[in-house]
Amino acid sequence: MKKILIVDDEPNIVMSLEYLFKKEGFQVFIARDGEEALATIARDMPDLVLLDVMMPKVDGYQVIEYLKARAELKNIKVIFLSAKSKATDIEKGLSLGADKYIAKPFSTKKLVKEVKELVNTK
Repeated sequence: MKKILIVDDEPNIVMSLEYLFKKEGFQVFIARDGEEALATIARDMPDLVLLDVMMPKVDGYQVIEYLKARAELKNIKVIFLSAKSKATDIEKGLSLGADKYIAKPFSTKKLVKEVKELVNTK
């Protein structure tokens, strides 16, 4: 079973994505800020992280920089999900190593498709 970590400080987004990905057959982990995300990643080694940019304590950019700097974590797939949708925000996210950058609001159908492609489940 593929593992996915949802990192967002908006409870409604977390709840709907958790339901959606459990229904799709993923093992789902939740983190409400970047600090919690780093602890969860170290403990549960997800295959993919859905990562918000703007969060308390540690932001999404700091989380991905941490992941990409470590050999044992750098292959974890990352999709940014963010309300920050300017070209410069998207470029920054991708340049830090994100596999995809999806602006909020987003299509859940498209998100599921992107996640499945990245973790190679059909």
